[in-house]
Parts: sequence; structure tokens; C-alpha cells
Amino acid sequence: MGAAAVDKFQIAKPNCLDRCGDVQIPYPFGTTKRCSLNGDFFLRCNDSSGQLIAGINLAVAKISIMDGELDILMYVANQCYEINGVLGDNNNPWLSYPAFTVSNTKNRFFTIGCDTYAYLNAYRNNERFSIGCMSICRSLQNVENGSCTGIGCCQVEIPKGLKNFTLDPRSYRKHINVSEFNPCSFAFVTRPEEFNFSSVYLKSLREKETYPMVLDWAIGDEKCDTAQNKPDYVCGGNSSCENPPNGVDGYRCKCKEGYEGNPYLPDGCQDINECEAYPNPCDITTSRCNNIDGDFTCTCLDGYEDDGKIMNGKGCRLKAGANRSKINIIIPLAVGIGLIGLFMGGSSIYCGLQRRKFIKLKEKFFQQNGGSLLQEKLSNYRASTEVAKIFSVEELEKATNNFDKSKILGEGGYGTVYRGVLLDNKIVAIKKSKICDKTQIEQFINEVIVLTQINHRNVVRMLGCCLETEVPLLVYEFITNGTLSSHIHDRNLSSSLSWEKRLKIASETAGALAYLHSSTSVPILHRDVKTANILLDENYSAKVADFGTSILAPLDQTELSTLVKGTFGYLDPEYFYSNQLTEKSDVYSFGVVVAELLTGKKALSFDRPEKDRSLAMYFNSAVKEDRLHQILDDQIVNDGNINVIDEVANIAKSCLSVRGEDRPTMKEVAMELEGLRIMGKHPWVKADLYTEETEYLLGAPTHSFNIDVYNGSSSTITTDVGLESMRNQVVKPLDDGR
Repeated sequence: MGAAAVDKFQIAKPNCLDRCGDVQIPYPFGTTKRCSLNGDFFLRCNDSSGQLIAGINLAVAKISIMDGELDILMYVANQCYEINGVLGDNNNPWLSYPAFTVSNTKNRFFTIGCDTYAYLNAYRNNERFSIGCMSICRSLQNVENGSCTGIGCCQVEIPKGLKNFTLDPRSYRKHINVSEFNPCSFAFVTRPEEFNFSSVYLKSLREKETYPMVLDWAIGDEKCDTAQNKPDYVCGGNSSCENPPNGVDGYRCKCKEGYEGNPYLPDGCQDINECEAYPNPCDITTSRCNNIDGDFTCTCLDGYEDDGKIMNGKGCRLKAGANRSKINIIIPLAVGIGLIGLFMGGSSIYCGLQRRKFIKLKEKFFQQNGGSLLQEKLSNYRASTEVAKIFSVEELEKATNNFDKSKILGEGGYGTVYRGVLLDNKIVAIKKSKICDKTQIEQFINEVIVLTQINHRNVVRMLGCCLETEVPLLVYEFITNGTLSSHIHDRNLSSSLSWEKRLKIASETAGALAYLHSSTSVPILHRDVKTANILLDENYSAKVADFGTSILAPLDQTELSTLVKGTFGYLDPEYFYSNQLTEKSDVYSFGVVVAELLTGKKALSFDRPEKDRSLAMYFNSAVKEDRLHQILDDQIVNDGNINVIDEVANIAKSCLSVRGEDRPTMKEVAMELEGLRIMGKHPWVKADLYTEETEYLLGAPTHSFNIDVYNGSSSTITTDVGLESMRNQVVKPLDDGR
């Protein structure tokens, strides 16, 4: 993106810092959580120095939207010796930034010294490897300034797809024979055009602390074909998706031809007015330039006509007989104006009739879908700060570009979910159901009222609905980090799901279900608890989603006779055989979720032997036969947490009891899991000291339901989507903590 484009169009989110010192900060980068896409793109601006910082101390020199590059200042590694061979300064900086890739086309690995060899230890495709470079010389006689071919200076190219590295310079003979002019070994990564070797660097390079280096960045780790169908796809309007070259994971966004701006913002790509360019794209002596969305046209001036040979008005020629009597022009012109007027009048009448028909149809659907009943119930909640909003169909059509196929996030048996951007730039998920039971309108309205009043930090919020279409549209908040299922079963994502995160997710999910069962005005039975219906935000906080099959349970009924709905593998066997739905049915499904978190295995798998296809049966039998440790996910087990894992496994086993009456309530499960979490955070809380104060402490968190979700960006999408939340970038010289 050229400088003119950056200056002309908005590059950061509204009310976000777009510059720090001399460096512009385009979205997805930002200096606050709200202003950046996620933690990978979070930066800090040092107000005193005007320096833009990534991670702990990475100085950022430039961010390129067009090339997907981040220019940083990388430290020089050194190993220095005294004259007698005693080790002196020793600095091994390292880069840990797994979200981005070290550019193999813009950087090279350099080694400086006359008794020197150095390694660059890194990762590629999640495997460790090393590259090296050696430089040996006895004096300065053969060292050439400007030459880095192995005498005093050597260089090697960087492989594609390199992520993270450690610089490790070493010496063969501790520089004893060359200490007079070269006491140190140096190693660093930089742009080759930024480094011109000089013999003086053999002694003084350590005075140069940093060199510019380039990182390639992209969004996520999935290519365009996959990413465009995911709920966290970020490319805005008038932009296209591109797969980056050179082994870089993820995708990039680019403004379409005829547009400029920041393609990562919802409306970042704006039309270019080609008619304001110099020189003018049209021949101004014979034609007029007309700017159109994404392009321009040239129209011949009066008295000229297009010869049909040359584009853009360059071929406008003088009409034959252009000096004939004006009457020859006025007569057809008057006839043409009359015909145009007649056409416009007829069109206006037709459009008016169509509009009236459309308005009547909307009113019909609104009443048919219970609009009046919903308005009546909403009037009873005027004292509430947040209740269901009734959206117009025009609002949601504009938010989804008229429900364009490119906005589809996921499709299921009950409907299609679209990604939408409201007028206030709030991203939402809009669910368009396939069927609507007209006999259940009152129950549907009651459910909308109840769900929109749920204010629990671990439940995806329903914001409102639209009743002006044949089938009601439901509007939910948007979650960015995909489903728990994708994080457990995707090999690239599961490694980031530590035991602490898994216990946190289990505890938060249990708290949310306990809230739905016990603390809402009318108990809500979810009826389809599974890892695909638990979403994760950027902080790995759990969000219970998808209430498409949920039921409002009257307070005076402990059992409900219903048609069996749910997902095999998670379905309560007692409910399946009896059609009697209770809150203990959700408890069983939750037990399967915990078993997935502990084992990393799918709830139902035909790859396992027939008796072990159901994870619930497989897990219960392993616990009963004292084989639990054989089936646990290897990534979560260590000596410090095995006792807690055993406790959680016992909770899951009790949830998976065949008889519902033998299972605990979700409130009991939530308190036990939260207690285990607190003991993990605070070792001074002992498991056997359940005093009254401790019980209060463990119980309290399950009732903290009024914490706002960060930035309101959540989603009800239940397709298998995941975006890995990478570690913050860090550069740490080991000796001085630079």
C-alpha cells in the first residue's frame, strides 16, 4: 500500500491509535485489545520514546499491509573472550513469535569472526532444525571490506517457513590466536542490503546492538479456501483473499482493483476516484471522465462519437455533419426526453406498488411470527437495561450484504448462520432457521425474552430477533476463537490447550449450565451440550452456545416428555430410552465433554473397537478398571497435576452414571470444579480443609454473572472453527534481559 493510500484512507479501527512515533499502526495491529485482532497483533507504544514495541522489547520499525511484513530491530548475538581465553560477554538473543514467519526472501543469517562458527536453531513444520555458518582467518590480510564470502564474514540463506529461532555463536579456540583484532564471535539475522561488512566489525560489532529484520505475517493458519467459510474470517468489503507465498501459514487480504485502503477493516477498501488522477485517464479534449464504483468510464462530449476502436475516450471523433442545423438535434432530443419522462413515471408507479406490497408482506410475517406478543412482553421489561431488540429486515440485509453466500459461517440441520456487521460496526452472528412451527409462536417468544436477559459471562448472548421474514431471524453476539471441539481434535491447536486451560474451560462451562438450570427466572435445559457448542474467546474463556434445541422447563415439572433431540455420543441414554428430559440429561452430556478434555478422544468414533466406540463407556470402564492413566491425553499429564486430574475424572464418571438420580446436579459439579481450580491457583487451600469459609469461597464464583464480555465480539457458530491463540513475541538476550 502506497503512502498516499495510507494517508487518504482509515487504517485503524475507530477511536484507535493509528501511529506511534514515525510508525503507522494499521489494523489488525493495535495498541489495545479492542484495537487489535488478537494477542498476536497486540503492540505497545512507548509514550516517552515514541517507539512501537512488540512483546517485551521488539522495536517495530514498519508495518506493511500490502506485503504482509513486520520490520523489527533484532539483537546481535555475541560470545567474547579475554586475551587469556576466559569467557567474557555472552549474549544469545532468541525470538519466540510462532504466529509469524521469518521472511526467507528478505533476511539472511550472518556470522562474523576469524575463529567462529555459529548456529541458528529454529522450528519448521513443528520440527526443530539448525543451520550453521563458519568463518576462519589468521589475520586481517585476506579480509575484504564489502565481501561476506567466508573470510571474516559468512552468510547463509534462511529456509522457508522458519518460526522462532535462537542465535548461538561459538569459537573453536576461544579467540586466543586472533584476540588482538577479533575477540568475539557474532551472529545475527538481517536484511542483506542493510549490512555492508567491514573489517572493523571484527572488533567493534558489539557496539551495534540491533539490525533490521523482516517477519512475514498473515491471519491464522488456514488458507483462503477454508478460512473464507469460518466465523473469524476478517477480510472486509471490496477485498479478496490471498494465500501468502514462501511457506507462510494463514491468509492475507487485498483490496480489489479500483479500491484502496485497509482490507482488514469491514469497510476499509474504498473506491478510488480515477478521474482525479493526473494525467486524466480520459482525453479531456474530446471526452468526460465518470467515476464509478471500482472503475471509471469515459463519455464522448457533444459533437463527438466513439469510433469503437480505442477505449477510455481516446477514440472519440468528430461526428459527421456535426455542424448541421440545430433542428436536427432538437427534435430527437425532445422525443427522447419525453420517452424518458414516460418511462420514469411508469417506473415510479411500479416501484410504489411493489414497495406497498413488500411492506404489507413484512407486516404479515411480523404478526404471524408473534411480533405483537413480543412487543407486549418487552413493555414489561422497560426497567431492564438490556432486553431483546427487534431488528428490521433492512438492518440485517445490509449487515449481511443481502445474505450473500460469502457471509455464511456455517450450515446445519436447523438453519444457516451468517456473519453480519451492524451499523455501529458491531460484528454479530445471524441465524436463519429452515423451519418454524407456527403452533409454538408463544413458546418461541418466551424463549427469546428469557435468552436475551441471560447475562452470564460464559453464555453466548442472544441480542434480539427479526420477525419481518417468513422464518424468524435470531441475532447473537460473535465469538472469535472457534469451538472447543476444534481445539481438542486439531493437532495444531491441541498443543496450546494446557491442563490449566482445560480445567478452566470445564469449570466455566459447568458454571454456565448451573446458572441456566438454577438461576434464571425459568430453568433452561440446553439439550445439546457438546464440545462443538462450546466456543472459546481470545482468552480461552468458555462460551456455551446454540440454544436451537433448548427447552424452558416449568418450575413445577422435574421431567418433560419430549421428542428426543441431541447428538449421539453425548445423548443421555436414560433420556433416549424414556423420552423423559431432566436437568440430569445435560449433566450426562457435560460428563462426555469432560472426558473429551481429559483424553483428547472424540465422543463417538468408529475407529475404536465396537465396545469402545462410545467415549462415555470407554472412559467409565477405564476408570473402573484403574486404567485411566493409559487413556489420558499425553499433553496434559505431569507429576504436579495427576491428583487433580484423578479428581476431575471421578467427577466426570459420576456425571456419566447410567441412572440420572445417581448423577450430581450441575451446581454441585460447578462448585467442585471451581474448588479444584482455586486449589491449583492457591496451594494453601487444602482439599481436606473444607471449613465454612472455604465452602463459601468455592461456591461464590458460580454466582458471578454480571461480567461483560470483552468488546461484545462473540459468535453462536457451531462449525468446527479454531484460531490458535499464539504466545506473545519475545526477544530475550540471556545475560542482561534486554
